[in-house]
Amino acid sequence: MTRLLYSLSLALLSPVILLYLYLVRGKKNAAYKQHFKERLGFYDAQQVQHPVVFHCASVGEVLAATPLIKRFIQTHPSESVLITCNTPTGRAQVTQSFGHDVTVCYLPIDFYFASKRFIKHVQPKLLVVLETELWPNLFTHAKQANCPVCVVNARLSEKSLQGYQRFPNISRWIMTHIDSLASHNEQDAQRFIALGLTAEKVSVTGSIKFDIQLDETVIAEAHHLKTAFTGRPVWIAGSTHPDEHEQVLAAHKSVLNTHPNALLIIAPRHPEQFDKVETLLTHSELSYCRRSQTFDNQSQVLLVDTLGELKMLFGSADIAYIGGSLIPRGGHNPLEAAAFAVPILSGPHTYNFAHIYPELLTLQGATTVADQAQLAHTVGTLMADEQKRQKQGQQALQCLKQNQGAVDKTLNLLNSQLN
Repeated sequence: MTRLLYSLSLALLSPVILLYLYLVRGKKNAAYKQHFKERLGFYDAQQVQHPVVFHCASVGEVLAATPLIKRFIQTHPSESVLITCNTPTGRAQVTQSFGHDVTVCYLPIDFYFASKRFIKHVQPKLLVVLETELWPNLFTHAKQANCPVCVVNARLSEKSLQGYQRFPNISRWIMTHIDSLASHNEQDAQRFIALGLTAEKVSVTGSIKFDIQLDETVIAEAHHLKTAFTGRPVWIAGSTHPDEHEQVLAAHKSVLNTHPNALLIIAPRHPEQFDKVETLLTHSELSYCRRSQTFDNQSQVLLVDTLGELKMLFGSADIAYIGGSLIPRGGHNPLEAAAFAVPILSGPHTYNFAHIYPELLTLQGATTVADQAQLAHTVGTLMADEQKRQKQGQQALQCLKQNQGAVDKTLNLLNSQLN
């Protein structure tokens, strides 16, 4: 009865969901209209048969899972790998990170027949889902096809737990179809157990987001770009959102009062924001250039209108502000900046990374700012104090290093499901 009610509810909502994706999201980003049949489980090309499927919702999950997936490919060279995602930016990141080493497609919306078509078409050997992508129909059809379901890098906040507990039958349905789950910490593990997941299926592995490795190419590119800035103090605002772009630009104007040669690198989270931020810059009286064009060292702002470069750009900066945190979006991953030993600033809204920020703040590798005025003041203070910048950056790097190891633990878990 629970499954029937869930499926009927989605069926009734399906016109709204599909129109939203095609018309609303498609208007903002035309790439949402591409490969649209895949969202209903229809595929033009034959996918690889019997692959190990990794589902990464969007670009953040793709980046986090990349070290794990690459290690999996190295360990299991004979296995085919299919990566599914929900967004065009996630799909583009898969292609950029893996090239032809994997196949990529959209995971269909969790409609009963769409999920069934996907499982029947792909015939996965193992389904690996990142973080909180818990889809009842997908999991059910996978299990009916004798495909083990693993949830890795799993996190569940107290607020999310309370939300799932409002629908206990659906929650238990989901939990009964999970074969193994690797959680960030013991608190997350206990929350999943409270939803009905058998304790024997739960392992605490830590977060794979800490297992960032900087390859020589990225380090060299960051160093080369940094030399192009000719010694200017540089701060980056990575993954910014509407209503936050404006605050960052206002903060930079204040920074310029005390550091007139300072450079801001602003990297909007979504491609559809590139031109909108350029419009803001045009009306701001700040001089700027775009990353896709020739760099003008007289510019006060560098607008990043490219994809897949954020990690490298963190390495070219002296200070990193992590976007989505001055507004209630929950923040984004600060660890790429930490990997380059760059001091981290964040707004008060970091609940998406509640498993990272407490320790990062305790070790003084990050500083929380309340608003744009405090952001500007803190950026200016750090620009004036090289010793403080270096110390905070090293403390961020220390936090990263002492929490690494989750990839190895998670890989062992996946190996056990394949054997």
